[in-house]
This record gives sequence, C-alpha cells and structure tokens, in this order.
Amino acid sequence: MHPEILVVGSYVQDLVWRCVDFPQPGETTVGLFGSGPGGKGSNQAVAAARTGVRTGFVGAIGADSLGRSAQEFHGREGIMARFVTKKAHATGTAAILVNQRGENEIIVALGANAVLARTDVPAAWLRSARVVIAQFESNLRTTAFVLRAARRHGATTILNPAPMRGDATAALLRYVDVLIPNEREFIALLRLRGVTIRESQWREMSSARLQSLCRKLEVPTVIVTLGERGCFVSQPDLSILIPGHTGLKVVDTAGAGDAFVGAFAAGLRLFDGEMIRAAYFANAAAALAVTKPGTAAAMPPAREIARFLRQRRTSL
Repeated sequence: MHPEILVVGSYVQDLVWRCVDFPQPGETTVGLFGSGPGGKGSNQAVAAARTGVRTGFVGAIGADSLGRSAQEFHGREGIMARFVTKKAHATGTAAILVNQRGENEIIVALGANAVLARTDVPAAWLRSARVVIAQFESNLRTTAFVLRAARRHGATTILNPAPMRGDATAALLRYVDVLIPNEREFIALLRLRGVTIRESQWREMSSARLQSLCRKLEVPTVIVTLGERGCFVSQPDLSILIPGHTGLKVVDTAGAGDAFVGAFAAGLRLFDGEMIRAAYFANAAAALAVTKPGTAAAMPPAREIARFLRQRRTSL
C-alpha cells in the first residue's frame, strides 16, 4: 500500500519557551518550557493524516534519542513514514519563543534535514502519490528532484517556500502546481522574479493588484496565507479572498501555516481536486490550530474541522 499524499521534508524537535513578551537584546526573560515533535514537513504530514487521507512522510534524522522519538510519534499518528538516519548529523531542532499574544519567533537548526538525499525517497511512493508536498526546510536539491519527479508522474505538486532561503531560485517554481507562501515569503519570491514591493504597501493592496503580482510567479495556483485575514487564492482565470475566522482565542500561531498546507493537500483528495473547496477546508484547519499550544499537537482532526465549519455556517 502506498500513500495518496506524500510529504518530503523536515522533522525537527520543537523546544518551546512561553513568555509574556519577547526579550530584547541583552535582556533575560523568565518563561515556561516545553518540547514536542515538529518540523514543517512532519507537521504537514500530521495535518494531512489526521483528516483520514493515507499519508506518507520521508525525512532525515540523527542517530539519537530525538530521532527515535520521531519514529515513535509518526507510528502513533498512523503515518507511513520513512526516516533515514544520518549518523554524522543530529536530528533537527527548533527554538521557538511564544509570547502572550500567541506570536512566535523561531530559530531552526536543520541538522540531518540538510543532507536528505534524492535516493532516500522511495521511487514507488513518488510514482503512486497523487499529491506531493515539499518545503524549504531540508536539502533544496532533493526538494527540486522530488517536485520534478512527482510532476512527471502526474501528481499535484505543492511547495510551501518556508522558511525562505537565500539559496532558493525561481527555477524551482517550474515544477510547482500549487505555491503556498505567507506574506513575507511571497514578497521574497517576487524579488526572485525581479519585482520589489515593500511590506508597508501590503495591507492597502487591492485584490486586483495582488492577483497581478501572483501571476508574475508563473505558477498555476498561488495561495497566499494572510494570518488572521484568511488567504488569497490566485489562478489564471480567477481569484478569491477567503476571509479569516474571527472571535477565536489565539494561543500559538507557530503551526498555522503547516496546518493549512497539510489540510489543503487532504482537501484536494477529499473534494476531488477542487482547489477552492480545499482552500476553505485548509483555512478552517489553520484557524483551529492557533487555538492550541504546540505545532504537531495542534493539527486538528477532520471531525473537528467539519464541526467548526458547520458552526461557522461555511458550506463546502
């Protein structure tokens, strides 16, 4: 049995400190500490798997206790996981600061993720998967290979360009069917196409202008996630702003983007490839994720997303 959704990317152990306000340079702040499974690739696989869609994950870990915990966690989640041990590297880690408003600051040490190789990815999974997801949190050469191979085998390819990197190039976008950046990543990607806009211009931007900018990336579908404001979906012949969900208590925004990506991929399978329905589904998943602490732990199951949409009177 092969996965319907294949995520190739990162696993990191989240090391989380919660505080009232972020410390300033030279300042020490007292907070609370916790730890749990994370990494953009792993989180997205969890988000997809919790909807009931058969999901596979490929990632690299170190020969250490954190790597063993990763394998155990994916087993409990029912994910078809292939973890490749890189003995010369440690399992990736992320230092996450979360303030009382749920905002976050994150530093990631990629560790073994940086040396994930194309030969680590099962060819049979690439041939059979219907949706393939990649990010920028592991080896970029392997990311390019995975997207190219998946496209060749007829899968829908999704790229979440996070975290944005200085060594990323626009050439990678030619293998992408659906691009899902946040606002800052979108601005950085535009620079790769020779287009410069300031962050200060963002909130005043019209939908028509945003649609024009999305088309400059030359990707069939671009979905810009806008935090509490929802998301903007751009395709060559249409665009739509899907509003965010208000009235929620924000606890931790760290996993929201991953919840969106994983749930969107699952939505493509649940709704027969209908991108807009999948985006509404993903928008709800991201909203639910910010109401809970942690990243992987905050990914909502399908029944919770469905109940939330019913309560919000949103029809899929």
